[in-house]
Amino acid sequence: MADTTHDLGRAAGAAAGLAPGQAPHPAGPGARPLPPASIVPLAGLPVVGAVLVLLVAAIAGNWPWALDFFHIVGGGLWTGIDLFVGLIIGPILGRLSIPARVEFAARFMPKMLLIMPTLVTMTLASGFQLARHMGLLNVAYPRHWWLTASFIVVGAMTVIALGFLEPANLAVLFELRKPQPDGALVGKLMRRFAYTAGITGVMQVATLVIMTRIATW
Repeated sequence: MADTTHDLGRAAGAAAGLAPGQAPHPAGPGARPLPPASIVPLAGLPVVGAVLVLLVAAIAGNWPWALDFFHIVGGGLWTGIDLFVGLIIGPILGRLSIPARVEFAARFMPKMLLIMPTLVTMTLASGFQLARHMGLLNVAYPRHWWLTASFIVVGAMTVIALGFLEPANLAVLFELRKPQPDGALVGKLMRRFAYTAGITGVMQVATLVIMTRIATW
């Protein structure tokens, strides 16, 4: 009798796609996805702290190679992530069901809460220090107009990132922490986050064009 029960259990597990010895999910396949354990992913804080400490050291020591590294890596990742989220993730989210959007947001948004502010800080702080170190803040006209244009674009991106992206990110995370999150609201906020990221990504490309023009004047 025990052998028969064991065989039936193994057959049921195989039908459900489980490996031998793997237990089914306790809440069942149709359960609501678990909310993020915390608003901020604590495991990523040491990495962010190390990056910021190194950035401060590079600025204080006025190390051109380190400032170049932070500016290029930070700007490249900021641009790439914004374009990917806005042009790839955004349209995909629009086609997902509400439960799928909620499950995706629960895993994606906590990471973005750490990644994006870190990249923005890396890019802007190191870029300003590089401009000051290279004397670009006092360049003569007409190059100065290109530098002024880059400041305007970067300022607009910063306002968008801090005034729209991060509030949408936090709103999604707090909604997911509720006992019964509003899936439609989560989907709406996720689309807002994705499309706004796409806008900043396009603006980043404009910044790259401007900075290339300044560098090759």
